[in-house]
Amino acid sequence: MTRFVVVTGTDTGVGKTVVTAALAVALAARGLEVAAVKPVQTGVGPDEPGDADEVVRLTGSSAVHELARLRDPLAPETAARLQGVPLPLIAEVAQQIRGLDADVVLVEGAGGLLVRLDLDGGTVIDLARALDAEVVVVAREGLGTLNHAGLTVDRLGSEGLTPRLVLGSCAAEPGLAELNNRSDLPRLTGLPIDGLIPAGAGSLERTEFCGQAPSWFTALPGVV
Repeated sequence: MTRFVVVTGTDTGVGKTVVTAALAVALAARGLEVAAVKPVQTGVGPDEPGDADEVVRLTGSSAVHELARLRDPLAPETAARLQGVPLPLIAEVAQQIRGLDADVVLVEGAGGLLVRLDLDGGTVIDLARALDAEVVVVAREGLGTLNHAGLTVDRLGSEGLTPRLVLGSCAAEPGLAELNNRSDLPRLTGLPIDGLIPAGAGSLERTEFCGQAPSWFTALPGVV
C-alpha cells in the first residue's frame, strides 16, 4: 500500500525542496520505490527549472512530478488570481497523487502550513488529510524558529496531525542560538528532531548528495 508524506515548512525558504530530495534518497536506500510531487510551483516561467527539477538534479529520479505552474513568486492562490488561471482543487490534486505507483510518495507544499494551494481555501492541512499522510515540518535552526515551529506544530496538533521535525540548512559550526534551539525544540514542541540537513546540501553534486543524505536522518517517515 502506498504511503504519503507531505513536506511543509515553518516559512518559505527553509529548505523543503532539499529535504524532499534527501528523504527520497534515504527512503530509496531502504529499498523503497519513491515518487515526489510538487502540486503547485510558483515564481518560474514555462522553461525555467523549478523545485521538481531540483529534486531530479539531486536524486536522479525520474519519478518526480509537477502538477501546476504559475509565473509570479507569490502564494499559489494569489499567483493564480493575478494570472487569471484556475487551480485544481485539493480533492483533485489528492486524486492525481493517489494515482502514482510507488511505495512512498513525497509531496512538497508551498511556503508554510496555511498557504492556500487552490482557489477554494485548501491548504497543506487539507491535502495531508485527503491523503491520510504523515507530515514533515522543515524548520530553521536559528533565531525565531522556536516561535515558528511551535505555532506550526500546535496547529497541526489541533487538526489531529502529529508531524515529524527536520531542521534545514544547519551550520557546520552552530552558534549559541542554534545549539540551544536544537535542544529547546524537542522540549518545547514535544517532538524529536528527526533530521539535520547541512547548510549547502543543495549545492552538492548528485553523487555526493546521494551518498550523504541517508546519514542526515535519525528516523524516516513512510517506513513501517
